[in-house]
Amino acid sequence: MNAPERLALPDIQSQIDGRNIAIDAVGVNGVRYPITIASEGKPTSTLGTYSMTVGLSASAKGTHMSRFIELLEAAKNPIGQTEFITLGLDMLSRLDATYGTIEVKFPYFIRKTAPVSQVQSLLDVDVGWKAVVSTRHSPIFSMRVVVAATSLCPCSKEISAYGAHNQRSHIVIDAEINGDMSIEELISVAEQGASCEVYGLLKRVDEKYVTERAYDNPKFVEDLARDIAVALNAEHRVDRYCVEVENFESIHNHSAVARINNGAQRGNSALRHGCM
Repeated sequence: MNAPERLALPDIQSQIDGRNIAIDAVGVNGVRYPITIASEGKPTSTLGTYSMTVGLSASAKGTHMSRFIELLEAAKNPIGQTEFITLGLDMLSRLDATYGTIEVKFPYFIRKTAPVSQVQSLLDVDVGWKAVVSTRHSPIFSMRVVVAATSLCPCSKEISAYGAHNQRSHIVIDAEINGDMSIEELISVAEQGASCEVYGLLKRVDEKYVTERAYDNPKFVEDLARDIAVALNAEHRVDRYCVEVENFESIHNHSAVARINNGAQRGNSALRHGCM
């Protein structure tokens, strides 16, 4: 018998489609694969969830879905921003496409040092990378981080005799980046805009510090969003961005939110409708 790989099997995807309608994006979504991230020179292994699509011409019946998985199988080395863009360009080559998008979301762990005791612990941050690639235009790379932080209410501090209410905040930054910028750097932008950072492990001396640090640095949700936007405006490696802050209120059964989206003013339709 002939070996299975030598059988002359029909290739339905490569047939001509007569409806003459191009498809903007076709591919795979929700693909979970191990990934090793290269950031600040330290390879970090984690689990990535991929979405990979390419444009399909009006005459092509279908794309070759198996080649998306082959792409991930071939990626053996740690992946940074440059390698991720190269992965996207390789995707176009494998699928004979002129444009496409590759996205991956993954939990990323940073090692943090407590402010007084200096004890160390890991803190998880949700990270996303996206590369829009084309054979005709320069690639566009964007990075998204979801960073936990502390905010303390200025109004509560002003009117109260015994303290002020605070809450945990989620800061989302979705930034289009034109040069090498590490995950840690973008996380730092978010943390520096908050009333105080959060840590995985704190001793009592650290708890005293973070409590007083937040009290001395009160911020409304609007303040967090604006201060982070100021920092991003000053960063030459960031072209367009969306910042969204959600405060999980401690005195209400609802959240407070604020969003600044400079992509809308600069014509980037990919960032016009929030940071998700």
